[in-house]
Amino acid sequence: MKIGLFFGSFNPVHIGHLIIANYMANHTDLDQVWLVVSPQNPLKEKGDLINMYDRLEMAKLAIEDAQNLRVSDVELKLPQPSYTIDTLAFLHERYPEHQFSLIMGSDNLVSLKKWKNYELILRDYHVHIYPRPGYDSPEFKDHPSISFTQTPLMELSATFIRKSVKEGKNIKFFVQDEVLKFIESKNLYKA
Repeated sequence: MKIGLFFGSFNPVHIGHLIIANYMANHTDLDQVWLVVSPQNPLKEKGDLINMYDRLEMAKLAIEDAQNLRVSDVELKLPQPSYTIDTLAFLHERYPEHQFSLIMGSDNLVSLKKWKNYELILRDYHVHIYPRPGYDSPEFKDHPSISFTQTPLMELSATFIRKSVKEGKNIKFFVQDEVLKFIESKNLYKA
């Protein structure tokens, strides 16, 4: 089975993430997309990152009715910080019957050379790129391991959602209803 790995902090998971995941699962050669909840991106500040188990639960709630989407907690079990190449190696060893690919935004492609062993990622795995406004990486335009997709552009961000919650604004339709209930029940992102 061809599985696309969509890594993220999902702080919180939102409609933009789900549109990207659904597009990749249904409009590319992938059979499934796994949302891989990352405890902490080594290239980002921790900032207002909430508990990883709350983020995992929100991701599960968001996709519970989706056919080709799954949530993976693999990075929560691996040594931290988690590096994509280490997670890929672990998954390849654990699920040799699957063919894994990466899903990333064009903003991440711009910083790919900062990633641990990025050359091995490009040598051994395929990468599906979705567009992000303002990010272009002509350097990788013709790379044989990279496919640029026509995923609908989403300018929605988890930062915007957290800020909205903190300011007491309504975030309905930006997140799944079950995710909204979870955020409200745990009083997340208020402080």
